[in-house]
Amino acid sequence: MEEWFTALAIFEKVYWITALIASVVFMVLLVGTFLGGDTDGFEGGDVDMDIEADTGIEFQFLSFKNLVGFLTIFGWSGIACLDGGLSKTVTVIVSVFCGLLMMVAMAALFYYLGKLQSSGTLKLKNALNQIGEVYLTIGAQRSNIGKVSITVQGTLRELDALTDADTDLVLGNVVRVKEVTDNGILIVELLNK
Repeated sequence: MEEWFTALAIFEKVYWITALIASVVFMVLLVGTFLGGDTDGFEGGDVDMDIEADTGIEFQFLSFKNLVGFLTIFGWSGIACLDGGLSKTVTVIVSVFCGLLMMVAMAALFYYLGKLQSSGTLKLKNALNQIGEVYLTIGAQRSNIGKVSITVQGTLRELDALTDADTDLVLGNVVRVKEVTDNGILIVELLNK
């Protein structure tokens, strides 16, 4: 093995060293990602922090993972070109193009995967016209806040509610949401039986 490596030209050695080292780092990142080791520099300590609302990751062309992907594909495509007898100029052009193509593919993959996640934010406007059931008695003429059990955004929730009805709405009454106040209280009406 040592004789083979020393017999290589410096140009070929650069490609082999790049390909081997980048491949090892790539495999470590791949195994770490599958085992949940993708922590982006977590050093322990208190993990409580403010989390801002995030609609997904932005398109990140230049990142550590993309750089490792570039170097891996750059090295192996360069070795393939040299093995195929291509000139040094063509080898560099092809390997750089393949590496950049890999970076674009990885950046696009992570960007679109990030778009698949939902924010999980409850939007009470989605409760409009939904049917639910009274969970805690709601006072007539908005005299007492009660609760309704209603499905919003695919999840069953118990939310605060008021009514304009002349009688109290009691446990088990079926209601429809007709309005949502600015402070997040549902205004419901009794459905005809």
